[in-house]
Amino acid sequence: MSMAHGRGMVAALMLGAFPAGLGAQGAALNPAERARVDAVFKEHDKAGVPGCALGVMRGGRLAYARGYGMADLERRIPITPRTLFDVGSTSKQFTAAAIVLLALDGKLSLDDDVRRYVPTLPDYGAPITIDHLLRHTSGLRDYNGLLSLAGHALEEATTDSQALDLVVRQRRLNFPTGSRHEYSNSGYFLMSVIVQRVTGKSLTEFSRERIFLPLGMKETGFRNDYAMLIPGRALGYAPNETGGFKNSMSNWEQTGDGALHLSIEDVLRWDQNFYRPRVGGAPFVARLQEQGRLANGDTISYARGLYVNQYRGLRRVEHSGDWVGYHAAYARFPDHHTSIAIFCNSDGIGPGELADRVADIVLARAFPKAHPGLATGKPAAAPPRPDTAAGLPLRDRLVGSYYADRTAGVYRVVADSGRLALNAFGRALPLSPTGPLAFAVVGIPVEVRFVADRPGPARALGLRIGSGEWEEAMRFTPAAPAPEELRAYAGGYYSAELDATWPLVVENGRLAPQGPALAYLESEGGDKANSALLPAMKDAFTLGGGAFLRFTRDPSGRISGFDLSASRMRGIRFEAQSE
Repeated sequence: MSMAHGRGMVAALMLGAFPAGLGAQGAALNPAERARVDAVFKEHDKAGVPGCALGVMRGGRLAYARGYGMADLERRIPITPRTLFDVGSTSKQFTAAAIVLLALDGKLSLDDDVRRYVPTLPDYGAPITIDHLLRHTSGLRDYNGLLSLAGHALEEATTDSQALDLVVRQRRLNFPTGSRHEYSNSGYFLMSVIVQRVTGKSLTEFSRERIFLPLGMKETGFRNDYAMLIPGRALGYAPNETGGFKNSMSNWEQTGDGALHLSIEDVLRWDQNFYRPRVGGAPFVARLQEQGRLANGDTISYARGLYVNQYRGLRRVEHSGDWVGYHAAYARFPDHHTSIAIFCNSDGIGPGELADRVADIVLARAFPKAHPGLATGKPAAAPPRPDTAAGLPLRDRLVGSYYADRTAGVYRVVADSGRLALNAFGRALPLSPTGPLAFAVVGIPVEVRFVADRPGPARALGLRIGSGEWEEAMRFTPAAPAPEELRAYAGGYYSAELDATWPLVVENGRLAPQGPALAYLESEGGDKANSALLPAMKDAFTLGGGAFLRFTRDPSGRISGFDLSASRMRGIRFEAQSE
C-alpha cells in the first residue's frame, strides 16, 4: 500500500468513516492547525521508517487523526488511525477499570488484602491491599526486572505462572507498604491474576465483555498468547547499527501491566466514556481519577491507572507506555474536553514530548500565557549552555559520579561532544539546560538539578522522573581495584529469590558477569559484548542499565555474597557458592 493511499484513508476517516458520535463536524482542526501538527511529525512522515498514529479529540468529536510512517516495513504497510499498537503501560487504566467494575459489582473491595486472592504472596508484616496495587504504593519489586535478572530474555516466551512464581519468591519489599509511591508492574500483573480468580475469566475475556464491546472497541484487546495473530497491528522496531531498523518485539505473555493492543480509533471511544459514561457510570469514572494518598496523608499524582497532573497550568489526566519498540502517550485535558493520543512503533520516538507539542498547538488559546515555539510546533529554544550561563565554567564542576543511597542508584555525568549527558537507565541521556544548575533530559520527562554551592565540583545532584519524588545522589570518587584484587570477587552467586546463579569471571583485567546477567543487560539496552562490571566504590560495582552490586564479607574478610539493587528492585540477595 502506498503512502498516498494511506493518506487517502486518513481523509476518508476525517470525512465520516467513524460511527455516530465520532464525527468531525464542528470539531476539526483548521488548516493552519493541521499544518502545524503535521510539522511536529515531519521526520516520521515518509516511507521506509516506522512512525506514529495521532488522534486529537475536542468536544467529544474527532478533530484530527492521521498516520505517519510505516506499520510494517517489510510489507510497506502505512500507519493509519485504525492501526493497532501495543500501548505498554497505557494499558494500566483498563486493568484498573476492570478492578473498579468488580468493586462496584460487590465482587471485591479495593481495601481487600491481596493475600485473600493470592495466598502464596508472603506476609510482609502489614497488609498489601488491592488499592496499594492500583496506586503503586505496595513496595513490591517489579516482576519485569525480576524476570530479566533471572535470565529470561525478551524474545523468550514467559508465562503468568513464571512471573507469579518470581513475585511470591521475594522476601523483602522495596519500602514499607503505603509509605511511598514507586512504579511497579507487579501490582498490575497481580490484578490480572485477581480478575481471573474472582470471575473465572482471564483479563482478556473480562475486559472484552465488560469494557471493550460495550464501548464499540471491537479491535481492542489484551494479548495473553505470544503466538496470537493480531490483524492490523504495527510491528515494533529499533534503530540498528547501520542506520536502518531491526525488529523489537517481546514474547512475554503477562497482562495487566501492559500487552493491550489499541488503535487511535478505539481510544477515542474510551475517551468519550469519561464524559458520558456508558460503562460503569459516574462512580466508575470518579474512582479511576481519584488521586491516592500515602500513609502519612500526602497526596500523590497517581490515581488508579492514571496520572493526574498539570501541563502549562492546565489540568491533565494521562498515562504513557513504553515496551520494546512500542511507545505511547494518551492525555486528556478534561476542563477543555480535549484529548491527544499518540502511538508509535520505534525506539527513539518520544510520544510524550510529541503530545506536549501538539497540545501547544490545539490548546493555544487555553494556556495562561504564550509559549515559545507555538507557531511552528517546535520545542522552545534552550537557555544558555552551562559553560556559558552567567559566565561560569560549570561543565567540569558537574561531570562525575553520584550515588543515591535510598534507591542504590548510580548516575554518571559525562561531557559528550562538548555537551553534558547523564549515564542512567542503560543509556547516555543528553541534558538540555533549563538554568545554570538545572537540566531536562531530551525527549523524556526527567529533571536534573545540581548542588554546587561551594567552589570545586558539585557535591550532589537531584533527579526527578515526571511528577515523582526528587532523589538525592551524592558525589563519590570511583574505586579502582587492581586486577589481582578483582579475583576475590570471581565465582558463582546464587539468589533464592530469583532461583538463579550468576557466574562472575575476570576477563581482560575486568570483572564480568555471565549467564542470566546478560539477559538483564540486554533488556536494559546494554551491550552483551561489553558487559563488564564498573567499579563504583569499595566492594561495589555497577552493571549496564543501573544495577548496583554491593559485596559483603564474612568476619575473615572473605567475600560472602552481594546485594543487588536496580530500577524498581532493592536488595536482592546473592550468596557466594562454595567452590
